[in-house]
Parts: sequence; structure tokens; C-alpha cells
Amino acid sequence: MSDEFKLPEDCTNMTEVRVGVDTTDRELMELLDRRFGYMRAAARIKTDRRVVRDEGRKAEVIANARADAEGRGLPADGIAKIWEELVETSIAYELVEWDRIRT
Repeated sequence: MSDEFKLPEDCTNMTEVRVGVDTTDRELMELLDRRFGYMRAAARIKTDRRVVRDEGRKAEVIANARADAEGRGLPADGIAKIWEELVETSIAYELVEWDRIRT
């Protein structure tokens, strides 16, 4: 698979669209890897396991994603659901990392 891809507005066939989607998915995975690196950092920095789950911060992150999606004309409700799952997965990962570091 080629790493060369066209932007959506430049695609003229489905092969180009699929290359763009696959390239974007790889880029998203790189970003997720970095995001989960921050979860590892948080697990290392936080001294109390009880503060890993922060419902106020969770709501803020989801609201930020929803607002950003709305501003971009993306499906805000769907994006908020994705972010809900992302944050919950991040919390679970951070808890595992917190325990791993301290045992």
C-alpha cells in the first residue's frame, strides 16, 4: 500500500478514497498511541489511584470534542459517543498502568 494519498477533495475514484482512509487510520493510530502515552504519564504522576477517574474532566473532554465536531460540521452526537468510549478506555488503561507501576 502506498503512503501517498490524495486529500478528499482531490479523490476521483474509490481506490484513492480507500488509500486516503487507510492512511488516515494509520495516522489516527499514531495519535492514539501518543494519547495513551499521556495516560501512562498520568498513571506515573498521580499518587492516589482514586483520582484516576475524574468525572468533571471526563465531561469536559467530551464537551470539547462535541463542540469541535459541531464547529467542523461533523456529527457531534456520534463524535461525543466515540469520545465517551475513548475516555472510558483511557481510564481503564490508566488504572491498569497505575497498578502495574506500583506492584
